[in-house]
Amino acid sequence: MDQRRADPRGALVRPYAVTRGRTEPRQDIALEAVLTASLTQVAESRFAGHDKHRIATVCEGRAQSLAEIAAYTRMPLGVARVLVADMVAESLLTLHTAAPAEGFEERMELLGRVLSGLRRL
Repeated sequence: MDQRRADPRGALVRPYAVTRGRTEPRQDIALEAVLTASLTQVAESRFAGHDKHRIATVCEGRAQSLAEIAAYTRMPLGVARVLVADMVAESLLTLHTAAPAEGFEERMELLGRVLSGLRRL
């Protein structure tokens, strides 16, 4: 039997290897931020590496949030956050903001109301 099939850990790549040791994104992108990729961006992403091309393909023709990208590509959220921020900086993804930036307190209040509503269900 093939050694790689016998040991499932052989197929794993450490997250820091994918991000080249970086743990912080170039820019802060919210989990709910909407990202898209045009046909041109998907084509250009082929030269940026396998993981970035996978992300661009997921965003082609359909807007995706950062959280959805991580889920669809089965990447840890921290890895997806770093790669997506790189791709936005490299113009391989387009970042769409849904609303003007709110302060921390307003966002925490909103999250608190959402959590409270979920607990009632």
